[in-house]
Amino acid sequence: MSQAARRWDLSYTQDRELSWLKFDQRVMEEAMDPSVPLIERLRFLSIFTSNLDEFFMVRVGSLFDLAAMAPKAIDSKSGLTPAQQLERIYDAVRPLIRQRDAVYAELSTALALRGVRDVPYDRLQGAEKRAVQDYYKKQIRPLLSPQIIDRSHPFPHLKNKVLYTAALLRDKDRSLLGIMEVPPSLPPIFFLPGDPCAFVRTEEILLAHMKKIFKLYHVEEMGVVSVTRNADLSYDSYDEKFDEASPDLLSHMAKLLRQRDRLSPVRLEMQADAPGLRDMLEKMLKLSPQQTFVCSCPLKLDHAYLLDGCPPSLYQRPHTPAYPPYLDHQVSMWEQVRQRDVLLFYPYHSMQPFLDLLKEAAADPKVLSIEMTIYRVARNSAVIKHLCTAAENGKSVTVLVELRARFDEKNNIEWARELEEAGCRLLYGSEGYKCHAKLCLITRKGKNGLEYVTQIGTGNYNEKTAALYTDFCLMTADPIIAADAVAFFQNMLLGDLQGSYRKLLVAPASMKSTLLRLMDGEIARGSQGHIILKANAVTERALIDKLAEASQAGVRVELIIRGICCLLPGIPGKTDNITVTSIVGRFLEHSRVYCFGDGPLRQIYLSSADIMTRNQVNRVEAACPVESPELKAFLSKYLDVLLSDTRKSRRLLPSGDYTAVKDGPAPDRSSQEYWLEHPVELKPTVVHSPSLWKRLTGRFGRPG
Repeated sequence: MSQAARRWDLSYTQDRELSWLKFDQRVMEEAMDPSVPLIERLRFLSIFTSNLDEFFMVRVGSLFDLAAMAPKAIDSKSGLTPAQQLERIYDAVRPLIRQRDAVYAELSTALALRGVRDVPYDRLQGAEKRAVQDYYKKQIRPLLSPQIIDRSHPFPHLKNKVLYTAALLRDKDRSLLGIMEVPPSLPPIFFLPGDPCAFVRTEEILLAHMKKIFKLYHVEEMGVVSVTRNADLSYDSYDEKFDEASPDLLSHMAKLLRQRDRLSPVRLEMQADAPGLRDMLEKMLKLSPQQTFVCSCPLKLDHAYLLDGCPPSLYQRPHTPAYPPYLDHQVSMWEQVRQRDVLLFYPYHSMQPFLDLLKEAAADPKVLSIEMTIYRVARNSAVIKHLCTAAENGKSVTVLVELRARFDEKNNIEWARELEEAGCRLLYGSEGYKCHAKLCLITRKGKNGLEYVTQIGTGNYNEKTAALYTDFCLMTADPIIAADAVAFFQNMLLGDLQGSYRKLLVAPASMKSTLLRLMDGEIARGSQGHIILKANAVTERALIDKLAEASQAGVRVELIIRGICCLLPGIPGKTDNITVTSIVGRFLEHSRVYCFGDGPLRQIYLSSADIMTRNQVNRVEAACPVESPELKAFLSKYLDVLLSDTRKSRRLLPSGDYTAVKDGPAPDRSSQEYWLEHPVELKPTVVHSPSLWKRLTGRFGRPG
């Protein structure tokens, strides 16, 4: 072990990347679950695949960069160098690919028995075959650009994650490569006439015509291939310096994005049994055999989301997020939030009340300003629409748009330009620090001076993901939180990342230090202490060590971590009192909740930040205390329901593996199904306005 590794106790930690691969394996387990409808299982397999694509683009890509820049760097959780991490990643991925092949074959057979047919080209007959041939001649063939590779035809640039059909060709005594892009403008599947559940994949149609397309040569081998490229643009640290052609971050990011598709390859995928073709591609792409993955499953499974006309039993029962019954459509959202804190629980609640608040603020002549952070929004965003309307109506609208939101950069650049045209004042975050906080502040001129409503969220202002991810949206008129929000936006305008706040925890200034202090408070209580953290990932070494310290002091530590967890529970004498639960289900568990203590003194925070170094140290994040007794009671119940899940939860073992939770006679229970079956009831508590009191008591009865 190196001297660097000796600085850390590695007995209760594990490698971040291998932990992530275990998470993606849990996603694939949803595709294997017989209680999940078949098309939903196929969609989970598609999610597994797209997750793995992004993992290679970002995490593997960044490790290659690190291996080149700092080959002797030691990871603080595994004690491994970048090269050692890469070797273990490639070894760990191979069995996952074999498992995906097996799951896809099983699903294809089961779906075919239910009438959902992925038809091989050579099995088409009669009218179906004629329809596909006609589609090829009229719609596909005019778009094709087949190419051979020789001295006169150099090897083309293979775009990131684009499908190609490739062939090993023989021309007398020489071998050639023939390659052809699957046109991205084409849909991934062609539905057979009169059957919304029978289709042929576009790449299958192209493969069937390869011998005709390359008719001058003998086709020895062929298959579908795809290259994954390093997509780590290193804009977090501004490694790419501005130049005269890029006077600001907006234009710089637009320029930088064009480079992503040309970065170095890190993986070759092949849906083919073609060793000669594989060798030739590896040589041309300068990839090792370790970086090549051969599979029988299609390289992309996006077509799973196009299968909409099949029998209803093949899908999850539809879910439409509800307008919360404790809110009144007929009463101003501003007034309702001014009377009491309002909590929205996505996706069981609709995002509409928050959109109503924005819409109302945009039109209200007494509203002076709206300030808001934007990280990811929907393609057709009502949030952006309302902000533009507010600016056009003369409000002062300040929007901090994070242009460096990974894979949403282009979308955010377009929205930034639209906001700017509408008259909004734009910020692009601070140099070297992404702004991931979810914060909105509305300022209004009231009878007795300025009034405020502040919104703090655990997830993005995105109507689409709000119907798919579990998240919380807290709206409050608390004057201290409003003062903190005012300070936050003023600090962002000044580039001050170290501002002080009274109630909000803001990274990088105070969040990590406050979490450590709160943990110390539970450590002081010994066996009476209790910590519950719900997040997407745990990687921050100082917080991991403090949790281990808490365990050793007898504190009960319950972690609900969907994805990466570098902390290993149950290590004797180190993490005996820690449990780690992961829930992967119909909805993406995305909310972050920090909970310290029990009873009336329990402290609960909602946050945008995971327990990761990037969130706690290298990003702008926010966490907000929940002080309403009824909301604290609800969130405590929410955490209890998660911890009592026996159907979708997995428990992390000291080995780093996960096991299904089976607690003897405990009833079969899914936390997500529980909330689908038990609508959230949150009655109003403190109502000061007599007119609003009358309307609300008429709807709910006397508030408790």
